[in-house]
Amino acid sequence: MAFEWQIFCLDTIDKAPVKGCFGSGNVETYLDWLFRAWGQTVMVAALSLVVALVVGSIVGVMRTLPDSPWAVRLGNMWVELFRNIPLLVQIFLWYHVMPVLIPAFADTPKLLLVVFGLGFFTSARIAEQVRAGVQALPRGQRYAGMALGFTTAQYYRYVLLPMAYRIIIPPLTSESMNIFKNSSVAFAVSVTELTFFAQQAGEETSRGIEIYMAVTLLYVISALAINRIMAFIERRTRVPGFVASTGGGGH
Repeated sequence: MAFEWQIFCLDTIDKAPVKGCFGSGNVETYLDWLFRAWGQTVMVAALSLVVALVVGSIVGVMRTLPDSPWAVRLGNMWVELFRNIPLLVQIFLWYHVMPVLIPAFADTPKLLLVVFGLGFFTSARIAEQVRAGVQALPRGQRYAGMALGFTTAQYYRYVLLPMAYRIIIPPLTSESMNIFKNSSVAFAVSVTELTFFAQQAGEETSRGIEIYMAVTLLYVISALAINRIMAFIERRTRVPGFVASTGGGGH
């Protein structure tokens, strides 16, 4: 079977060949559309990761506060809530339900609604990793901060979290790759990302094999790039000779 890669050089409107494969003005080729969808996918994944890191870090810290059982319970509730509802259901809740419950969301771009849904879903997983990272540290880390007169916020900020983040970079690498792949759920609410492009372009051109092979290649390239970036960060931030404690559950 012969592949017809020239379909990416066709005008998306009248299906006429475009010289150079990239359109201009009002002309857009399938190659233009492919790269625009890739950009949307990267944007959704990057913004969702920021939301997940910020919220997940806060919730993870709450679950390790030594003298705040209410914070631990709230953190546990957050993790169990968002971890046990399927991601696609959460996306639909943000897209269909939240604008009804909170009118301010009615005018929110659907891309941002997907970012909130995917970010909060992933925050539950990152919160668990942050909790594990903090509790893996020797108890002496916390006691040293207290001996220096640090407040709880200060010894978390200056002592515990900098070390905990270095410990959890490997699982964060997996979550970063997963959040990029999970961004494909955005097609369910018609965000023009890679999976939406594959579905629409495949139907229009009847060349699903070429379309899905190109999309798969971009997913693989993106995941490998994330892996290499995180590996570089891990090498640069590794603490020489540090071995995490397996019994540091006293934070």
